[in-house]
Amino acid sequence: MRDKIRKITAAVILGLLLVTVGAETDTAVFCLAAENGSDTAEQAETVTKAGLEPAPDTEGEKIAGPKLCAQSAVLMDASTGRILYGKEETIKRPMASTTKIMTCILALEQGNPEDMVEISSYAASMPDVQLNIRAGEKYRLQDLLYSLMLESHNDSAVAVAEHIGGTVEGFAEMMNQKARDIGCTDTCFVTPNGLDGTRKADGEPHSTTAADLARIMRYCVEQSPKSREFLEITRTASRTITDESGKRSFYLGNHNALLSMMPEALSGKTGFTGNAGYCYVAALKKDDKEFTVALLGCGWPPHKTYKWEDMRKIAGFAFDSYDYYEIFEKNKTFPSLKIIDGKKDEVPLSLCLGEQDQTLKVLMREDETTDIRYEYPKELKAPVKAGTPVGSASYYVGNELVASYPIYASDTAEKIDLKWCIEKCIGKITL
Repeated sequence: MRDKIRKITAAVILGLLLVTVGAETDTAVFCLAAENGSDTAEQAETVTKAGLEPAPDTEGEKIAGPKLCAQSAVLMDASTGRILYGKEETIKRPMASTTKIMTCILALEQGNPEDMVEISSYAASMPDVQLNIRAGEKYRLQDLLYSLMLESHNDSAVAVAEHIGGTVEGFAEMMNQKARDIGCTDTCFVTPNGLDGTRKADGEPHSTTAADLARIMRYCVEQSPKSREFLEITRTASRTITDESGKRSFYLGNHNALLSMMPEALSGKTGFTGNAGYCYVAALKKDDKEFTVALLGCGWPPHKTYKWEDMRKIAGFAFDSYDYYEIFEKNKTFPSLKIIDGKKDEVPLSLCLGEQDQTLKVLMREDETTDIRYEYPKELKAPVKAGTPVGSASYYVGNELVASYPIYASDTAEKIDLKWCIEKCIGKITL
């Protein structure tokens, strides 16, 4: 009986002491330090998948690929946006009528295909190549998009731009905003048809890079909510359109010869100006492999066929050299995360992915290396809630990030308080 009274008395005294101390100091930190003397500093830790060779530093090296006529070229994995081959891919160049893929996708997203578009005198004044529409006439927006993409008519491009953007300048800003939204950093749209022009505000010429142009085509065929409509237009062999009155009709034939030359051709757009030379942008697909290709400055007259020769080379390289490889590390386990000032000493970490979601197939060459980098802190201060992202698992091919997944705290650790400290101390005394 005396022992029990003594323990209770000691517990009460200790509780009063902790209340007094808690009024002057951070009780939670005091109580934790008394038990384990932990350092509260956070440290980062990077872990690489065991047995997987880290990618060598290949920055600045060029991937061996086909010898092309084009001054700039890109082969891109359409599923991830990874550049698989590049030749002067970040050099800004004029892109001629390949511009029209942006004009088309923006009109599909922002307009109604059944809209009637009234032709302005400015649109009707555009130089060749023309549909020869006349001021005051009206055409369905969808029909003008077929004119734009099948026969590359410059007057149709301006009519579309004025209808969607109010003015050519307004539409150009919409084009530039869309380019920024999809990750293009070196593109300046001035005209909707690709004719040479200079932006009034800063003198920037109408230009892009092969990398950005391939990125725009990827958006058109893979990412846009109007990808299906874009492909339907650009894959059409021929179409007849009329004006609103039905008095004038036009036959349109698709000038994208690659559609008949190569079964893997999914979509494409040609372009030419004296400044840009022959240009081409395309999407290729065979089985489950899909690529986008951009060629800028691919010869000048009389070398109109150079772009087709380059396309054959780059398509052969793409389909022969790249296959899908599974690179996801399944059922990965992590050390528990140490918790400072917590009611629990540690919490488990997890990717929180089901078995069916633990997959990452990437188009790679057989000789490419992959690197998986797991990054998470060694310790965190409470409170930590279950489901809180605390780190990341990043997958690289070479030095390029292809996917990243959050690493989560799998349990909750509440912050210690005075009540918890008293209960812990009483529990120890009464043992």
